[in-house]
Amino acid sequence: MLTQPDRPAGRGRELRASAIKSLALEHGLPVAQPISLKSADSRAELVAWRPDLLVVVAYGLLLPPPVLALPGLGCVNIHASLLPRWRGAAPIQRALLAGDQATGVSIMQLDAGLDTGPVYAQRSCKIDAHVTAGDLHEQLAEIGAAALLETIAGIVDGTLLPRAQAADGVTYARKIEKAEAEIDWLASAVAIDRQIRAFNPQPIARTSLRGEPLRVHRAHGRTAAAIAELDRAAVPAPGQLLTLRHDALLVACGTGVLAIDSLQRAGKRKMAARDFVNAVPIDGQRLGQ
Repeated sequence: MLTQPDRPAGRGRELRASAIKSLALEHGLPVAQPISLKSADSRAELVAWRPDLLVVVAYGLLLPPPVLALPGLGCVNIHASLLPRWRGAAPIQRALLAGDQATGVSIMQLDAGLDTGPVYAQRSCKIDAHVTAGDLHEQLAEIGAAALLETIAGIVDGTLLPRAQAADGVTYARKIEKAEAEIDWLASAVAIDRQIRAFNPQPIARTSLRGEPLRVHRAHGRTAAAIAELDRAAVPAPGQLLTLRHDALLVACGTGVLAIDSLQRAGKRKMAARDFVNAVPIDGQRLGQ
């Protein structure tokens, strides 16, 4: 089994094995952790295993041509989108940011391109209105595991052949940058809600209050009509903290109102909106300042 080298993790930044490495060792499987696969020496152990089929899941490295050509049955990959939509590094987050109503997994044959290979099988699922990237990842992992086992069986017995991806509908899911997690309160409540869900559990959407950083973990958008419920004479400014209602902290947005359910102050643990309001005065305050 190939996996990335152990990485520093936790507050102590000690080297920690990946979950897949730990599982492999528990079952007595051989494990190799090359930094790359570009040189013949780095591929030597893999070549010695003489694999019939390679299965790639979130490996994080592009396989060079000598590796792609090594197994007789090819290399297959689980990709968390319905290709050709959302090729690239962050398909789950980009689907949520775009407001997609559905997504899924594709079991594809790897080639030299970035998620451009022909597809053996696809399984779709609906994107729930309140699902986070972490939630959706777990859901797709279960769907993908089942689809992968069916696909491997079809490849081995020769009954399943891949089909080329459609030429239309190609989109690219570029890598998530931390700067994208900064909330712009001039945006709509719907867009900010998507941003918060897409960046949970990483890197977590963020804003500030009186110069203090805040991370927003859970929220849900409300329509512009929600402002009328507040019985205010003037429309509040974007980012203004309004009130606590149904255990959610309401915040005015460029369009609509965002209801924050949980958030986190710098150096503190995540807390419910009600606990935050009990600890921090909100009257006349605006987020993002």
